[in-house]
Amino acid sequence: MKILVTGGAGFIGSAVVRLAISRGHDVVNLDALTYAACLANVASVSNSAHYAFEQVDIRDRAALDPVFDRHQPDAVMHLAAESHVDRSIDGPGDFIDTNITGTYNMLEAARRYWTAQGKPAAFRFHHISTDEVFGSLPNDPSVKFTETTPYDPRSPYSASKASSDHLVRAWHETYGLPVVLSNCSNNYGPFHFPEKLIPVVILNALAGKPLPIYGDGSNIRDWLYVEDHADALLLVLEKGTSGRSYNIGGENERSNLELVQTLCAILDEKRPKSQGSYSDQITFVTDRPGHDARYAIDPSRIRNELGWRPSVTVEQGLAKTVQWYLDNEDWWRALQTREGVGERLGVRA
Repeated sequence: MKILVTGGAGFIGSAVVRLAISRGHDVVNLDALTYAACLANVASVSNSAHYAFEQVDIRDRAALDPVFDRHQPDAVMHLAAESHVDRSIDGPGDFIDTNITGTYNMLEAARRYWTAQGKPAAFRFHHISTDEVFGSLPNDPSVKFTETTPYDPRSPYSASKASSDHLVRAWHETYGLPVVLSNCSNNYGPFHFPEKLIPVVILNALAGKPLPIYGDGSNIRDWLYVEDHADALLLVLEKGTSGRSYNIGGENERSNLELVQTLCAILDEKRPKSQGSYSDQITFVTDRPGHDARYAIDPSRIRNELGWRPSVTVEQGLAKTVQWYLDNEDWWRALQTREGVGERLGVRA
């Protein structure tokens, strides 16, 4: 299968690119190379005969058609997106342009190409989204997001992703474009851009800096190892039912405080300080506006229909992640000078 992956130089997208090529697929990586993208993420496959790269911005509608015509993909995996909630609070316009207009452009380019190819039934447009579109859950373990949970986005980021989800469904219902959708929980793992919670904690801990936790640290997330997510995404692409959505979760709920304490314990074991514990660096900071209390996914549909389950617990995945950052200092140091990295964002509301 030849797959056009948008955002393939990003965190999740690069995991998809690496895994797809390892399984013998041809991959066209379409990425604008904005601040969070890094071609080093796909360096291990960049010389493969199965890999091609196109530096194209999904906001540029005219630039997309030649990519489809040149490569003639069998499927699209649309991951390109602005994804940092704090940045969406400070600058929502980029999220509207990329996540909504960019998705519209991809849908139209895919529809034109699919129509010109004779509308093959096997074609798929896989739109990758987030559980944040569903809003916030109460602290009740029996209540989780399902595929039928009403949308209730509460940040510019989640609102833009909710909008893109609706567009994808509309293009399926109106034009018959064969689509699948997936909504995932919080990802973590290798190549995670150093502005998100887990890499911030790891790198601040190593640098002797405060480990910032928003509010009282009670906010709960379901954590999904990125390589597990990539595996699930390829399965949805290949086996998912057209027009259907699939929630992908790690089945690993932890509060932010519990997560940071676990990271500190792993670091204490792998690279102990000369005195004390990394947990001594934990610092509680002012919460961000509209901070959702809890996300939790019910993955019954993907488990029952497609037979997928995550392969690691959050403790196992965090240990692998910490070790990766310890072993790949050149990668993360090169990104620490990029715009906004290391700054507190999302406080302008």
